[in-house]
Amino acid sequence: MSASRAPYATLRGRLPDFPWDKLAPYKAAAAAHPDGIVDLSVGTPVDPVPVLVQQALTEAADSPGYPTVWGTAALRDAITGWAARRLGAEGLGHENVLPVVGSKEFVAWLPTQLGLGPGDRVAYPRLAYPTYEVGARLAGAAYEAYDDPTALDPEGLRLLWLNTPSNPTGQVLPEEELARIVAWARAHGILVVSDECYLELGWEAEPVSVLHPEVSGGSFEGLLSVHSLSKRSNLAGYRAAFVLGDGTLLGDLLQIRKHGGMMIPATTQAAAVAALGDDQHVEEQRRRYATRRTALRTALLAHGFRIEHSEASLYLWAGRGESCWDTVSHLADLGILVAPGDFYGPAGENFVRVALTASDERIAAAVARLT
Repeated sequence: MSASRAPYATLRGRLPDFPWDKLAPYKAAAAAHPDGIVDLSVGTPVDPVPVLVQQALTEAADSPGYPTVWGTAALRDAITGWAARRLGAEGLGHENVLPVVGSKEFVAWLPTQLGLGPGDRVAYPRLAYPTYEVGARLAGAAYEAYDDPTALDPEGLRLLWLNTPSNPTGQVLPEEELARIVAWARAHGILVVSDECYLELGWEAEPVSVLHPEVSGGSFEGLLSVHSLSKRSNLAGYRAAFVLGDGTLLGDLLQIRKHGGMMIPATTQAAAVAALGDDQHVEEQRRRYATRRTALRTALLAHGFRIEHSEASLYLWAGRGESCWDTVSHLADLGILVAPGDFYGPAGENFVRVALTASDERIAAAVARLT
């Protein structure tokens, strides 16, 4: 590039530094442990992909043509069938379904696809998945965190994110609270999008979907519910997720995504059909995580941590009454890598997020180091 030419303009300037890059020195310290690192930071699945899902993927391997953005009819049937069975969502048709290429891309690009920009506001929980804010930044919209969404000024508020069970805290919003929020948002014409990717991983509480009739009132208007196969089926490497809810809005998003070519590969669609049709592998995975959760929770408490919320999801929200980075450093010295709580907002500055996604052998190693 010549010295006289202006640099290319990109959206990079709207975004913060990628938070996980800050963990690099602590990961190096943890990796130096004589018995190796126990990585409980990102929360990426480590257990095998269910055999029936692998078989479905293989059987669909001869797929030379382009897949469709809306997915196959079999996929849409599998999604609506799962939603009726697991969410209690009644009356969903194909028009209420949108397959997406992993939930993160949907979260990041939804504000842009909604046409939000300067003068519009996006709100999300005080402790939250950073991509809610990233999505608002990409669109050029304003963003803010809340404790109680119904205390927000509704003027200019276009998109309200809920997250139950919560990442990072594992907190579950009760049915009556969800119904109260939905009623308030509808009264003010605000779109509610509920990130429910951990809904099948409740431990001490039973998560409820925003699409449950006791919450939605039997109508999907103004409501979207986001789900993923990454954690419940160990399919993070497949990038398989979907959105359910308001058919008119999803129809518009489908047309936008067609223009962008935002489609799930045909092989992944076939694998998703198999995963959604089988509940047994989910229960088996739940048992693995429950055992790991009990072991880690007991060890962390014995080590002087306190655990808050954590009644669902794949994480323990733990603190020692000190800076989260001091805790990250302390655990790295033990060969254990965790996520600092301030990745999820300033309110997390005294906590760390401890993932359950490590092998039984690595969980046992972490427990031994903590006790």
